[in-house]
Amino acid sequence: MVYCGKPSRGCQMCRSRRIKCDENKPTCNQCAKSRRQCPGYKDEFDLVFRNETKATERRVQKANRKVLTKPKDIDPSSATHAEAEATKVFTSTAAAIVPTLRLPVEQTASCHFVANYVLLPRQDGTRGFNEYILPLLKAEAPDGHLHHAFNACALASLGNRPNAPGSGSDLISRALGHYTKALSATHLALRDPELSKSDATLAAVLMLGLFENITAKKMGMFAWGSHIEGAIQLVKVRGRKQLRTRTGFLLFIAVRTQMIIHSLSTGTSPIMGVEWWLSDAIRDEGVAHCQRLAIKTAEIRAESARLASTIPHNPENIEIMLDMIRRAQTIDHELVSWLQNPPKYFEWKTVAWEDHVPGGDYEKAEVFPGRVDIYRDFWMASVVNLARVLRLTLATIIVRCAAWVCSPVDYRTTPEYATAARTCVDTITDIIASVPYSLGWHLKRPEIIKRANLSGFACGEEDSPKGLPGYFLTWPLANVYAQDYATDAQRAWVAGRLKFIGDELGVKYAHLLSQLNLRVPSMLIRRDAMMANSQGLDAHPLLAARLASPRPASGADLLSQLQAMHHDLADRDQNKIELLVKATATGTADQSSRQWAARNVQTL
Repeated sequence: MVYCGKPSRGCQMCRSRRIKCDENKPTCNQCAKSRRQCPGYKDEFDLVFRNETKATERRVQKANRKVLTKPKDIDPSSATHAEAEATKVFTSTAAAIVPTLRLPVEQTASCHFVANYVLLPRQDGTRGFNEYILPLLKAEAPDGHLHHAFNACALASLGNRPNAPGSGSDLISRALGHYTKALSATHLALRDPELSKSDATLAAVLMLGLFENITAKKMGMFAWGSHIEGAIQLVKVRGRKQLRTRTGFLLFIAVRTQMIIHSLSTGTSPIMGVEWWLSDAIRDEGVAHCQRLAIKTAEIRAESARLASTIPHNPENIEIMLDMIRRAQTIDHELVSWLQNPPKYFEWKTVAWEDHVPGGDYEKAEVFPGRVDIYRDFWMASVVNLARVLRLTLATIIVRCAAWVCSPVDYRTTPEYATAARTCVDTITDIIASVPYSLGWHLKRPEIIKRANLSGFACGEEDSPKGLPGYFLTWPLANVYAQDYATDAQRAWVAGRLKFIGDELGVKYAHLLSQLNLRVPSMLIRRDAMMANSQGLDAHPLLAARLASPRPASGADLLSQLQAMHHDLADRDQNKIELLVKATATGTADQSSRQWAARNVQTL
C-alpha cells in the first residue's frame, strides 16, 4: 500500500476520458451532458492509497519473462563466445534475484490486517470498522503505543493464517513482543493526564482487546474484558467533548459496541445508562435503535439475574419478577418490529436452499440444511444478528423469571417456555442462515456474487474469506451453541464453523467458545435454585400446577393462572381429606380424624 500523491477527485468516467470533471454529486454534469451513466466517485482513501502488492508482482513476472526469453533471440553464429557467456550469466543471475523480491514481513502483515479488519464507511455514512486507525497511525510516532498495538494485531492475524509466510510461530512471537511494548507504553500514557485522554491511547486499548480475540488460547488467560472495561472508563473520563471530532466520535461508537457485547456476555449492567451512550452519538438511526434495545436488554438481564438469586419468595417479590417479564416482552416486541421492517439497506435475501449435508458430517459442512441468506455487506449482517441474539437473551430472561415465579413446579410447563421455545428455534435458524455468506460461501458462486454487494475493505482483494466477518460471528454462534433449544446437529455444525473461524480466519477466540459447556436457560435456572437454597431462602409458598396451553402470556396472565392453580389444588386437597375421613372413620367425622387426614393428604 503506497502513497500515490495528490489525486484527481473527478468521477471515474471523466478520469477515463481525460477531461475535467466538475465533481458535482451524485452525478457530474459532464456525464449528464454526454448522456453517459456516471459511475460515481472513488472513496477518498482509495484515491490516496492503493495496494501495490499485485501490481509489483505482475511487473516482476513481466520483467522475468523478458529476461528469460532474451537468449532465444541471440544468434549463436553471429554472437561471440564472450557475449554468449555474458548473456548466460545475466540470465541466470536475474532469474535467481527477481523471484526473491519480497515485501518486509511487517508491511505484509500491515496490508493483511487492513485488508481483513479495516472496513471503510460508505458514502452515505453507514458502516465502518476500525476506520479511525489509519489516520491515527499517520499522526503518531512510529514507536508509539498505537503503532505497537497495531503491529501486534497485524503480525498475529497473519501468523494465525494457515498460509502465513515463513514460520507462523515466529510471527506470533514477534506479535507478542509488540504486544508487550504496547502494554508498557499504554500504561505510561494512562498515567499522563493529557495522553490518557488522547484518541491514540483509546485506540491502542481497543487494539489490545482485538489482539486478545485473535490470539486467545486459554479462557483463564483471556484478557479482552479487562481491556474493554478500561476503554469504557477512558470514554467516561473523556466526556462529551470527544464527540466534537470525527475520530473521537468513531472511537466512542466503537467502545459502545464493545461495551454492549461485554455487558451481555458477562451479565453486568452498563456503568452509564442508555441516554448517556446514545445522546448526541447517533451515526445511523437504524443501528442506534438496535443498540438502544441492546443496552436495555443488558440492564434488565443484570437486574433479573440479581433478583432471581437473592430475593425471597413473597407476593411483593413475585410482582417484581412478573414486571421483569413484562419489560422483557416489551423490548422483544420492539425487536420483532425492527426485524420485520428493517431499514432498506439492512434487508437480506434468500439465495439458496440446502437439503442435506454431504456425508452427514455437520462439522465440516459449509451450509446447514435449510436456507442461505446474503446481505448488503458483513457489517450489516452483524447488526441484524445482534438483534437476533438480543431475542435469544430476552427469551432466556423471560423463562428464567417464569421459573422463579412457578417454582417448584417444572418451568417447562409454563406458556412462557412454550413461547420462548418457538422464538428461539426460529431465531437460531435465522442466525445459521447468515453464516455461509459471512464465511465466504458466495465467493465460489459467480452467479451469487453478481447479486451481492461485497464490502469495501481498505486494502487488498475481496475474493477470499475475511477475518472481520468471522470475528463478528463468534458471539452469535456462541449464543446458538449454548441454547437449550438448539439440536445436536446444529451444535455440531456451529462447532465446526467456530473451528473454521479459528483455524482458517485466525480468530483463535472462536476455539474457546466451541469448548464452553453451557446451556441456557436451564443451567441458569438451576444455579438460581442452588443460590436460593444456600442462602436459606424459602423455596416458594405458592404451588403452580397445571400445564397451560402453549400461547404467549403476559406477566399478569401468569399471576392469574398461578392463583387459579392454587385454588384448584386447594379444592382437590379438600376433596382428598373428605375421602380419607370417609375411608377411615367408623362414625361421624370428628375434628381429630380431619386433622389426621390433612397431615396425610399429600401422600395421595
